[in-house]
Amino acid sequence: MLRFFDTHAHFEGTDTVSVLDRAMAAGVVRVMAVGGSDRLNTGAVAAAKARPGHVCLALGFDRDQAGLATPDTWCLALRELVVTAGIKLSAVGEIGLDYHYAPETRELQCELFVAQLGLAAEWALPVSIHTREADEDTLRVLDSVAWPHQKPRGIIHCYTGGEAFAEELLSRGFMISFSGIVTFRNADALRRVAAVVPDDRLLVETDSPFLAPVPLRGQTNEPAFVAHTAECVAKQRGCGVSELAELTYQNAVSLLWPQQGGENE
Repeated sequence: MLRFFDTHAHFEGTDTVSVLDRAMAAGVVRVMAVGGSDRLNTGAVAAAKARPGHVCLALGFDRDQAGLATPDTWCLALRELVVTAGIKLSAVGEIGLDYHYAPETRELQCELFVAQLGLAAEWALPVSIHTREADEDTLRVLDSVAWPHQKPRGIIHCYTGGEAFAEELLSRGFMISFSGIVTFRNADALRRVAAVVPDDRLLVETDSPFLAPVPLRGQTNEPAFVAHTAECVAKQRGCGVSELAELTYQNAVSLLWPQQGGENE
């Protein structure tokens, strides 16, 4: 039986239980519910509480929150949220940089990114990182924070970069996760990256409710759809989808389930 691990899904509606039920029926036996804002963090906690045997939890504040409060304020809010949630985190995230829409907040994004990387290092937790049009700063910030535990350091989620950037991230101990974008018609360059990521660093995700894969473009994405991404990546790597599913499942479990590392209270 195929089993998948969707390593990045957001939950923000009232249909969380039905979405998770459809995922389990489709063979998605593990999901990481991921935050990024007050709303997404609340949804992630609700998903983890709804299916504690199947859903692990990542909480954080993403680049869109930069400048809305100081990094110290956001980190304090994250500490308090972890205590209130009462669930042991598997990762800190979604955090990171994105200069596509708001390059003017570059410095503020970097400050927030650094602060939450420091918190993850303190808690000895992996991170789930978003990076878009910010390759140089992403590497610079990652290199500025000492890491207290063994590799891997976390996940570069929804990867859209090139081969050279992927190599730099891999050398720093990260796993690379591919979303439905890899199935898009104009994603040939990304598919070439998916073909060469080492077996032990490869993951798949949905980034739901966004980025539904081909052939479901235009629909609201959900974890049950991760199989389409896995099928595409398997084709690029010249292997069967069952092999790809099990490989990425085991990689995700080793990093996220059960969570390894120190306390995060």
